[in-house]
Amino acid sequence: MTLEGEELQQVARDAAGALADVSHGRPFTPHLDVWKVADTVFLIVTDAAADLQIVTVKVDPHRSTMLRDHKSITLGRYLDKQHWVSVGAGRGVSKRLVEDFVHGSYGLVANHLPTKIRPS
Repeated sequence: MTLEGEELQQVARDAAGALADVSHGRPFTPHLDVWKVADTVFLIVTDAAADLQIVTVKVDPHRSTMLRDHKSITLGRYLDKQHWVSVGAGRGVSKRLVEDFVHGSYGLVANHLPTKIRPS
């Protein structure tokens, strides 16, 4: 099932909220819901306008190149274009895909944290 904008964002929020040692807030602007693990960003949910209901996640640079062939996945908005992608509603964007993106982004960030602050 293809997700619409608000559904996509809620799936991402739910997936992020279920992970260990996660915090979130709006430190940059009221339109960006920023999710962090140990004060390091792994998810941004953009809820400005209806036409910009996206989530932005960190991905492996090799994977990001392949992903950008998908019409609903673009260069990461607001962040490093090599390591981040933004996902919007569209054909093939499912609950499982969004959850995989959130979990993968969290894993990339958490695995690069110093061992003493890495979530268990």
